[in-house]
Amino acid sequence: MKKTIRVAALGGALALTLAACGSAPDETPDASGSAAPAASDFRACMVSDQGGWDDKSFNQSGFEGLERAGDELGVDVNAVESTADADYAPNIDSLVQDGCNYIIGVGFLLEPAIQAAAEANPDIEFGLIDSSFSDDDFNTIVLDNAKPLLFNTAEAAFLAGYVAGATTETGTVATFGGLPIPSVQIFMDGFADGIAQWNEDSGESVQLLGWDKATQEGQFSGDFETQANGQSITQGFLDQGADIIMPVAGPVGLGAAAAIEAAGGTAKLIWVDSDGYESTEYGSIILTSVMKEIGQAVYDSISQAADGEFTNEPYVGTLENEGVGIAPFHDFEDAVPADVQTRIDELREQIISGELVVESPNAP
Repeated sequence: MKKTIRVAALGGALALTLAACGSAPDETPDASGSAAPAASDFRACMVSDQGGWDDKSFNQSGFEGLERAGDELGVDVNAVESTADADYAPNIDSLVQDGCNYIIGVGFLLEPAIQAAAEANPDIEFGLIDSSFSDDDFNTIVLDNAKPLLFNTAEAAFLAGYVAGATTETGTVATFGGLPIPSVQIFMDGFADGIAQWNEDSGESVQLLGWDKATQEGQFSGDFETQANGQSITQGFLDQGADIIMPVAGPVGLGAAAAIEAAGGTAKLIWVDSDGYESTEYGSIILTSVMKEIGQAVYDSISQAADGEFTNEPYVGTLENEGVGIAPFHDFEDAVPADVQTRIDELREQIISGELVVESPNAP
């Protein structure tokens, strides 16, 4: 069953609390010379993937960006939650019919539905998080009214992999994904490279379970919803001696956290997309998080669209523009040696300067 979230109806932790708007600003001409809607007349909308708004991960981050745009920009907002793949096209169509000026799809899985809607509605602007657009032969194409919001998370995952390599007590760490799609595999690529960098720096041989970057093969739970799958995969990694595990699987990662917590040992989790220490109940086992600043990207793109400055040029979050990064170590600040923290800062600056290039076949 799909659930429509409107400004007037939301309650609970994810309620949209729109501040009262002042007088409407003057209309602003857009790039074509026509008048753009005033902010108070502009409707920004969003549709989730099947993980839903409370996934503690990228859907929730995107929703928070939409919520902030409503609060701070004075735009009208509407968000529709999907619970299955079959919801995507109908949910997007409902937003088209609702008079939305800018519709954002959250996640790679919405690419076909967002692309079809953009092609059918050239007078509406669209955004898509975690994917560009493609033709039938999977070649990237450009749509005049659709903007990809992409993140080079390999750069940040590289730093997390280095931390994992430096702090594992067993010499074995692991990762797994929800589905084998580029926006998932890019995390796993960077993580693998960071571990390899640690091995090169230290002369150690930390082993990575769950992903082979060279072959692009590894462990996947099969979806982003079934937490039991994450729990069983993680238990398998724990049984093989892994003591740091990075799930790239949205809410399935909560199953991984539950397995680590139930094991009662010293194993730790690396969260993704948001700062899991803040967004989940498992802060006590989270070493760090590989973050995508999805909320900021959403907010900025809505602001541009509302001002009549929409562009189809892809946004790519990097370490340099602070669109990606790793979270503080929180409770594990003392567990990460000072020299490792210094080295992480050095590696970050090398990546930003271009001295160190983190490559991934899944990079935007």
